[in-house]
Amino acid sequence: MQPTALAQAQDIAAGLLAQVGADQLQAPTPCAEWNVGQLIDHMVGTQNWARAAIDGVELTDTGDGASAGDFRTEYADAAAACLAAFQADGALERTVDPGFGEMPAAALLGIATTDTFTHAWDLATALDLDNDLDPELAELLLDNAHRAIPPSFRTEDGSIFRAEQDAPAGANAATRLAAYLGRTV
Repeated sequence: MQPTALAQAQDIAAGLLAQVGADQLQAPTPCAEWNVGQLIDHMVGTQNWARAAIDGVELTDTGDGASAGDFRTEYADAAAACLAAFQADGALERTVDPGFGEMPAAALLGIATTDTFTHAWDLATALDLDNDLDPELAELLLDNAHRAIPPSFRTEDGSIFRAEQDAPAGANAATRLAAYLGRTV
């Protein structure tokens, strides 16, 4: 996977964030523990988390409270910094520790891209918008998820991923990815 995939996922997320109204922040999402505002906080936080991990610095901005302010700008700034960190010379050859053990930076790129894309699907679904997001990218991420997520990452409480769910016949690739990651679709 290349940083261009992350940029695609970030652009999709930014386009959906542009459609969020203040009156929608309390709306439920497919992530049972988060409303739209909390999902936005997480989306901003993911960009900051991945950037901090790739740069090897302490995470100082978790995104908490982003939805109470200018979350579109906060997201755009965090996403740009995250993408720049992955595009830096030699970044993908590093070994990083995002907080749960060392891994190749390229694996972190896959996690950040999948998280960004899947939470964009969550947001689209929560707002009742078209969730057929970039079918080619969705298929790539689904293929990567099949190879990268061992059964031990799936738990009842969903601390990492819940059990794979069934997607309806004919579901788009983004919805199939969400179901694979444990969303009830």
